[in-house]
Amino acid sequence: MSSAESLARPYARAAFDQARQSNALAEWSSKLEFAATVARDPQVQSLIGNPAFGGDKLVSLFLPPGEKSDSVFANFIATLAANRRMPILADVADGFAALKRADEGVLKVNVRAAVALEANQADALKTALAKRFGRQIELTSSIDESVIGGAIIDAGDTVIDGSVRGRLERLAQTLTH
Repeated sequence: MSSAESLARPYARAAFDQARQSNALAEWSSKLEFAATVARDPQVQSLIGNPAFGGDKLVSLFLPPGEKSDSVFANFIATLAANRRMPILADVADGFAALKRADEGVLKVNVRAAVALEANQADALKTALAKRFGRQIELTSSIDESVIGGAIIDAGDTVIDGSVRGRLERLAQTLTH
């Protein structure tokens, strides 16, 4: 876990608690995603540490269109700015999204395979993983030719290595020990 993720965790938790308390998880999620998108922009990143561009000007950059400067969300962004935590805003948004998924019973799963998954393979995998973890599955997949064949499934704290490369490495370990 990176230092930014560690710093972002309490802010993500505070935002999540506020959003859940006000029954506005989806609203806060979209606002934080907007702010995170702005925070990832290289031009905005150069403004974050600039003393000539601070305070209300900086906070207003991260507010979605129509968001009032005295709203709870604006106050949250202002707190981040006051504590010099704007560089971790994208990590705060990611942490919030993870808390929201957990609250909704959704598990984010990343699959790396040597070739693209077909729709029926993805559906079968989602069904099997949902049965194993007892949660809804949000599946993303990517192509990684180093896998050689099979797939590596990253489901939060659990990694399932069903790749040919992984099997070959395990065979090599078995033969050498």
